[in-house]
Amino acid sequence: MEQLRRLVDAYAGRSQKAVRFRPETWRPWLEPHGAAHILDAGWERATGPGADRLIDRDGLTAVRERAGADRNGDPGGDADGLRDLFVAVMIWGSGTTNGRGPRHTAAALSDPRLPTVLRATRASVRKGDLGAAYSQFAVRGVGRSFFTKWFAAVDDRGPECDRALILDDRVFRSLNALGWSSREAAGTRRRPTRYTTYVSTMHGWARELGTTADRLEWILFAANGQVDGDGKPGGQPTRTRSHGADERTG
Repeated sequence: MEQLRRLVDAYAGRSQKAVRFRPETWRPWLEPHGAAHILDAGWERATGPGADRLIDRDGLTAVRERAGADRNGDPGGDADGLRDLFVAVMIWGSGTTNGRGPRHTAAALSDPRLPTVLRATRASVRKGDLGAAYSQFAVRGVGRSFFTKWFAAVDDRGPECDRALILDDRVFRSLNALGWSSREAAGTRRRPTRYTTYVSTMHGWARELGTTADRLEWILFAANGQVDGDGKPGGQPTRTRSHGADERTG
């Protein structure tokens, strides 16, 4: 815990920055699916030449609020709104370089399971059943690193709840460097249980350290395994570029 406390102290005064993305890189992958309108949703223009835009967590929250309930009042959410939020999450999570993000997003949009999966996992997350949400998410092109971003984005429960957190490769790398194993902590190889154990552990640590779990998650992400407490980011602090499930033991 002392090593983690030093790391939190080292990141005092620093915060997560907005992610830069290029709409024209994404547009040809989204247009065939009728999803390109999210690129023109009023994102802030980035500084410098070109037409790059900026997307951050507050922007994701705004898209989530627009998704809301569907036109018939169903709290499961509007299908188009949930898809818009999913695309925004994929853009944000793909980072500045975009990488394979557009291709993987298009693969997910072409998967007929996507609307049902988005609706079901949102409902599970909002009920606090993160293990069920983890088990339910099966869509082409989207692995744990990205579907846990979806969980975090749709979780609109109050701060008294252990809300969903992102578990991507960079966070895993820092957890491993701290000597924490999800398999050992959960006492099982089952990944849904290991994810819920990670979430509950992070919230417990955050309370002990006097911070929030989502900030602690970001610190572990930014550290990228460099947990010696010097506050130097371990590589470029944009969300992980990996879309597949991380197969390390964690």
